[in-house]
Amino acid sequence: MSRAVAIVGAGPSGCYLAQALLKAEPDLAVDLIDRLPVPYGLVRYGVAPDHQGTKAVIRQFARLFERQGAQFFGNLAVDGPLLDELRANYDAVVLAAGLSADRALGIPGEDLPGVVRAGALTRALYDHPDADALPDLGRRVVLMGNGNVAIDLLRLLAKSPDELAGSDLGLAATDWLATQEIEDITIVGRSPAAAAKFDAVMVKELGKLSGVTIEVVDAGETTDPEGAKKIEALAGLSATQGGSTHITFRFGLTPIAAEGDGRVEAVRFSGPSGEETIVADSLLTAIGFEAGVEPLNRDRLITSAAEAGAGLIAPGLYATGWFRRGPRGTIPENRADAQALATRILADLAVLPDAPKPGRAVLTGRAGIVTYEGWQKIDAAETAAASADRCRRKIATRAEMLALATATKEPVE
Repeated sequence: MSRAVAIVGAGPSGCYLAQALLKAEPDLAVDLIDRLPVPYGLVRYGVAPDHQGTKAVIRQFARLFERQGAQFFGNLAVDGPLLDELRANYDAVVLAAGLSADRALGIPGEDLPGVVRAGALTRALYDHPDADALPDLGRRVVLMGNGNVAIDLLRLLAKSPDELAGSDLGLAATDWLATQEIEDITIVGRSPAAAAKFDAVMVKELGKLSGVTIEVVDAGETTDPEGAKKIEALAGLSATQGGSTHITFRFGLTPIAAEGDGRVEAVRFSGPSGEETIVADSLLTAIGFEAGVEPLNRDRLITSAAEAGAGLIAPGLYATGWFRRGPRGTIPENRADAQALATRILADLAVLPDAPKPGRAVLTGRAGIVTYEGWQKIDAAETAAASADRCRRKIATRAEMLALATATKEPVE
């Protein structure tokens, strides 16, 4: 089959889809397009820097480009007009661009200085080229959210410098963590502990931290097997004592307002015992993601989709991962989603009456495009620059990445 497929988004959802398509039909021309100069999206900029085992999936994705014939077109933002061009030139176009905007709490005071959203903070910590400056958190932090992103932030904020060895946490983030004088972190969830979104394995990892004292308040009980694993993991944290950073888990509290004069000073909650206020120098919100302001108008596309549940937006136009179903699910779940969509796309391509479309000719030669070879130059430079206690030193600016990607070797005399 010589059909051409464009995948907008080179993160795990896009890569898993490309894998499934090329495994079933090796003759497909599959192109992954990303607005960043580098591939792998959430794996590079969303997975915590101290979880290198999870990041190792990149080696699997590299085979797409090195062995299976997929091509990468980086540094190319897809808006409405370009999407129309892609649809005109590819037999199938898939939107796998994810969701990047932080969901709002929807409470008074959340725009106060000192209220920091998780996506903005992780972009800065993980050297995303579009990141803002790292904020000052103060001594007392309230962390709102009980998902894995919240647990990642909690763990990173509480780790000692030695415990970050082997990660890819950059120099700026490392220095920033060293200057934060955090004494108290209260992590709060709306739901009971048994219904929290975090993984029990992630919670158990907190018990290995050397510099913390952990308290769990009112975790409750449950007969649900999955919920019981979470409560058991939390109970195991009671042995983590003696450290100077105090971590408290709270459950069943709903935020009402962030309060303060010119900066957040406290967060007010409602709970089973009525209202209570937790003093805070900063409020971190890790409550999920949404589309936000983006050029493809994701919400309109999904609302008007022909078969949203199956990933079909319109004939020849599909969606997968968080772009399709919203901010739910882990990387393995995105793999299952992509595999199911690949089956649907291949079935649709098999009955197309028209001749194959030209595909990547519409992208070739565009100014500023970063190819997979360009990414390899960036990758090589980052790994070569790594210090003894880091596995890589990420390049944090788009300009430097583009300069490396387009650099040519000096001719040998």
